[in-house]
Amino acid sequence: MPLISLLTDFGLQDTFVAEMKAVILSICPEARIIDISHLVKKFDIKMGSFLLARAAPYFPNGTVHIAVVDPGVGGKRRPIVVQTPRSIFVGPDNGLMIPAAQADGALHVYKITHRSIMRNEISATFEGRDIFAPVGAHLARGLSATEVGREVTDYIAAPFGEPTFDGRTAICEIVHIDSFGNVVTNLTRSLFHRLKLKPTRKVRISMNKNRVTARFVRTYSDLSQNELGILIGSHGFVEVACRERSAAKRLRARTGHRLRVYGV
Repeated sequence: MPLISLLTDFGLQDTFVAEMKAVILSICPEARIIDISHLVKKFDIKMGSFLLARAAPYFPNGTVHIAVVDPGVGGKRRPIVVQTPRSIFVGPDNGLMIPAAQADGALHVYKITHRSIMRNEISATFEGRDIFAPVGAHLARGLSATEVGREVTDYIAAPFGEPTFDGRTAICEIVHIDSFGNVVTNLTRSLFHRLKLKPTRKVRISMNKNRVTARFVRTYSDLSQNELGILIGSHGFVEVACRERSAAKRLRARTGHRLRVYGV
C-alpha cells in the first residue's frame, strides 16, 4: 500500500491540506497519508527542513514525502523531485528537502516539467495542490522519478550550514525550538563528542551578548527544576533545555541565532 507523508506551513484553519489530500486520493486512492506537521512557522524553510529530516528516517523504504514550505511559490524557483536509495521527496527547490534526502545517501534531483502528471489548471499561488500533490500521487503509484523531467545538479543547498570549531569551542546554529521551549541546534552527537565533555560537567553557552552556564546531562530529569542543561536529544542533535521551563524564553533564543558551546 503506497505511503505518502505531508509537511507544510499551511496550518489547520483553512482547506489547503484537505485539498492536497483530495487530489492525492483521486489519483492514488489506495495511498496511506501521514501528516508530519502542518504547523511549520509560516515561510520558515529552516524549521520545515529540520522537521522533515528528523521524521523521514522513521518511514519505511519507498515512502513519498511531499513537503511545501514555499515563500517563492509561483516565482522562478523550480518544482523538483529528489530520489534517494530509500525515498522520494517532492516539493520546491529551496533547500527544504535536501537535509532529509542527504541523510539517505546518494540523491538525484529532477525538475518537474511534464504537464501530464499535474492538474489541468495550475494556480500560481497553490502549487502544493496543483503540482506537488498530483506528482507525488503518480510517484506513489509507480511512476519513476526520471519520468517527471530532466535531471538537474544546480539545486539549492540545505538552508543551514554545518557547525564549526574554534579549538575546543563548537559554533553551531539554532535550527528549531520545540513546543517545550527546548533549543535544538545543528550540532550532532558525533561532532559534540569532539568537545570531550563528561556527564554533569559544566558547559558555557554564549549567544550574542548572553552568556550562561549549564550542565551537560543525559536527560531532562537529571536537572533541578528551572536549571539549564545541555543534552543530546532523541534525534541525535544537541539541545539546550530548562527543567519544566522554556529554555528559549530564558535565553531569548530564536532560530537562526548562533551559539558557542565550550567546557568550563
